[in-house]
Amino acid sequence: MIALGERIKALRLRDGRTQEALAGELGVTAQAVSRWEKGICYPDMELIPSIANCFGVSIDELFGYENERSKKVDALFDRITAMNRENNGIDVSMDECLSLAREALIEFPGNEKLTAALASVLFNMGYVRRGEFHLADGDGFEIYDAEKHRRYPEWQEAIKLYEKLLTSVNSGELRHNAVLELSQLYKNTGEHEKALRLAESAPDLLASKPLLRINAFDGREAVAASGEALVSIMSCLTDLIPAIVRTDRSLPPEEAAELLANAITMLGLVFTDGDYGKLISSITCMQMLRSYYLWLAGERDCAFEALDEALETSLKYDDESSMAPYSSPLLKHSKPLVCTFGRRLTPELPELWPFWDVPEGARVKSEMRLDPRWAEWEKKTSGS
Repeated sequence: MIALGERIKALRLRDGRTQEALAGELGVTAQAVSRWEKGICYPDMELIPSIANCFGVSIDELFGYENERSKKVDALFDRITAMNRENNGIDVSMDECLSLAREALIEFPGNEKLTAALASVLFNMGYVRRGEFHLADGDGFEIYDAEKHRRYPEWQEAIKLYEKLLTSVNSGELRHNAVLELSQLYKNTGEHEKALRLAESAPDLLASKPLLRINAFDGREAVAASGEALVSIMSCLTDLIPAIVRTDRSLPPEEAAELLANAITMLGLVFTDGDYGKLISSITCMQMLRSYYLWLAGERDCAFEALDEALETSLKYDDESSMAPYSSPLLKHSKPLVCTFGRRLTPELPELWPFWDVPEGARVKSEMRLDPRWAEWEKKTSGS
């Protein structure tokens, strides 16, 4: 309570109040307020809630505790988020991560950041522990096995947490991430109407943050903001093209391979200096998926050429990424990229191939492994 007087004075000056005005609101004398502020004495404890209410702050904030509380919450959130990313695709420490998130909410019940962190851990845990399953409808299009997914307790709890969170969080990165993951969970569990309502509540693409940021600048800064927006759009492209070719199972494999090649070519036309940044990992994955479709199309030589191209871009990723994790809300929902936090992408290519779950992936992989070129390619990925 040593700094309470200083805190009262700072809040009073913040609001432009005089000592007399504050004293009148609290039913004390101006001399009493003066003594508090000088640290000569402290307010009676029964006055503390009234003082906090006068300034529109919590009692913790009045005593200066809120800053320490926020720092601890932020530290816990960052730690949970980092641990969750370490479990990107494989179970490194899921139980410990979940326990940490639950204990954090016990210590800070109802905290929005920690609620979001727990929901995201549960979201990830469903993928890591149980997997994502697909079926084909009567027209040959890929659909999610919603009946199986609805039985995942982790996803059901995550849905409830996110739905509650969105009633109080109206904007910002916390809401953005919650909407992304909740929308995917709705799709996974067959709640398409809820996913649609969530989509309808979001702004149009033209009102998205990357595009609106362009209007916040002029001249050189506007050009830089436009470039950042373009990277965001191209990042979405690297997610959408693979999603289209995988979902439309009626698409001939040669057409699927061509669509992927066109997407990679388009990236080359935009990033003319060859510096793809974090999109290098996406290009690697598209090249591996393209090799799958080329093999199905009977283009065996081209399939291994695509694998060599994947290796080339992967090596560039490992050289330039500084092991920075690549995060993409659409990409991670298929088969999370596991080459993060100190693990290089290149040695994991044979295991990751073809990166996404595809109908004949196991059969095609077994066939390709019989070809001597697979062993040569795998040897190159290991650096030997």
